[in-house]
Amino acid sequence: MYIKITNLSEGVHSYKFDEPISELSLSEPFFGNFNVAFNLSKSHNQIILDAELNLDASFDCDRCTSNFNTKLTSRYRVVYIFGQKPGLEENSLNVVYLHGEADRIELNEDLRDFSLLAIPMKKLCKEDCKGLCFRCGKDLNKGSCACKKEQIDPRWQPLMELKNKLNTN
Repeated sequence: MYIKITNLSEGVHSYKFDEPISELSLSEPFFGNFNVAFNLSKSHNQIILDAELNLDASFDCDRCTSNFNTKLTSRYRVVYIFGQKPGLEENSLNVVYLHGEADRIELNEDLRDFSLLAIPMKKLCKEDCKGLCFRCGKDLNKGSCACKKEQIDPRWQPLMELKNKLNTN
């Protein structure tokens, strides 16, 4: 996937794409189509690309292990500068130097990278997921388990009372 930039006038240009996820060489956990909206702001020596990428993914919850589908969104900006790269010490993820005679901007690699970066570190089916009982393995989202509760060390009792008092207010 690319955007042709030859003969592109200065100003803001908008693009939208809706393509299969296989177009980005991605597979699980992604599925279906991805859609992306670009705004290109072109000036005489640079192009600023603002993108919003939306895709569907399927994960196993980190707390209760149930499978769930979610929508992921990634917003990013890349600046394309026409000219030579200044030096090896200048290395930025979101700045790309284009040859003066470049005729298009390739998007697949950036879309693939930002799709992978959109995967959350902690995958939860819902924010208040209670997880599994550490003794019997029952899903606590579906109800309490019958495991015997341990006796609390009496030294911690005043702290537990304070916690319960704060939770009821």
